[in-house]
Amino acid sequence: MPATPPIRSKPVSRRTVLKAGGTLLLSVLAPMTAQAAQILAVRVWPAEDYTRVTLENDTDLKVKHFLVPDPDRLVVDIEGLVLNSTLKSLVAKIESNDPYIKEVRVGQNRPNVVRLVFDLKEKVTPQVFTLEPVGTYKHRLIFDLYPVKAADPIAALIEKGEWSQDDKPADGAAPATGQPALASQGGASSNAQGAASQSTAAATPPGQAGAAASAPSTGANAPGQSPAIATQSGKPGAGEPDPAPAHHKPGQKSGQEKMVRMLTIALDPGHGGEDPGAMGARGSREKDIVLAIAKRLKDKIEDHPNMRVMLTRDGDYFVPLGKRVEKARKVDADLFVSIHADAFVKTSARGSSVFVLSEKGATSSAARWLADKENQADLIGGANAKGHDPQLASVLFDLSTTAQINDSMKVGKAVLGEIGGINKLHKGSVEQAGFAVLKAPDIPSILIETAFISNPEEEARLLDDEYQDQIADAIVKGIRRYFAKNPPLSKNRLT
Repeated sequence: MPATPPIRSKPVSRRTVLKAGGTLLLSVLAPMTAQAAQILAVRVWPAEDYTRVTLENDTDLKVKHFLVPDPDRLVVDIEGLVLNSTLKSLVAKIESNDPYIKEVRVGQNRPNVVRLVFDLKEKVTPQVFTLEPVGTYKHRLIFDLYPVKAADPIAALIEKGEWSQDDKPADGAAPATGQPALASQGGASSNAQGAASQSTAAATPPGQAGAAASAPSTGANAPGQSPAIATQSGKPGAGEPDPAPAHHKPGQKSGQEKMVRMLTIALDPGHGGEDPGAMGARGSREKDIVLAIAKRLKDKIEDHPNMRVMLTRDGDYFVPLGKRVEKARKVDADLFVSIHADAFVKTSARGSSVFVLSEKGATSSAARWLADKENQADLIGGANAKGHDPQLASVLFDLSTTAQINDSMKVGKAVLGEIGGINKLHKGSVEQAGFAVLKAPDIPSILIETAFISNPEEEARLLDDEYQDQIADAIVKGIRRYFAKNPPLSKNRLT
């Protein structure tokens, strides 16, 4: 029987090995690529300014969106996605008091494409964009729904206003003439020339017919003479300065509405929404604490005549840093106060601080570190890069004049002095650094670190109602002391 010829194997080429290896790799990766992206979390942040919907996921997503009228709807198609329970939970997260979203429907529109349909309460201008991973967040797909016609900020301020105003004289009393009396703290006189230039009218807030009558001026001042220093009877306590005196136009009759210079304070509770700010050991969040303090501060400021407050945010939602400055400028704010709760890597760090803008660099390495950290808020909170104009931001910084910084230092020193009476100061002087939120070119601006939330003892104080009241009282006293010595000039808008 003939022998079986030996089988001769051909030498395996390098190309053959590579092809085989590639085929094996594709067979392993094919199931992975077929797997859809995973939605890790869904969050909804409703607010009058805008409603934000966030889908956090494990990869970048491709998305298409369009508006459908009659009834108004926003339709969003997300590619490479399979419907899961996390995404379905979005339906239950839409609240009945959401200003813009009535409800949302979620479904698998076609293989690997999920469709979201937002039924709207009114027409909106949507902004849809993605955010790269930052901090503890993975990829985020953002839907910001803005009203087509934004409310006029001055009108909104007046409509929501619950502030107090100087009242008309008591029955039978003649109205004060000339420049009114300015109360002063500690007997220091205020700038009469600056006060005399005030000439804008304040609209009476809706639903407020009046408050307790204030004491009339003790007499008319002779031309060129400084106004008398006096204390009003009313809400301001004894010895407190009255930063917003009322006065009449020349020739104004007794029955006419009184003309006053309303002071507008912009209060800026830091962080919010997607950006929790610093975290305490007890799990407390900076964004919640500073909002609570800001609301207390608002009430205390508006207890005083002719002072009103605009909050850059009045709920748990994110406002980009530049937008905070823009809001203050739109209402012609006389002062901008940003409120924060500090944090540091060492839990032993403690004390309150006040910061103002610096054109030449930070006054300390700690101030520089803090400014860098606070300036990251737009990355964590999720600002739309397409809506940010870096050239405009640069121009605003260039317009931040020495005069603005000088005024900011004055009010900063006044507030720091008052805060020092209730809490240890981290540093005994006002510090300076390049905080983006302080770059309004025409508004004195300060940033207050109320205490260190990273310090367990100070975190407990920040969560305490009494301490929040004390810190708010101290800030009010500092603000009023500043305006008593630096009365604001008149403005070209009647507000």
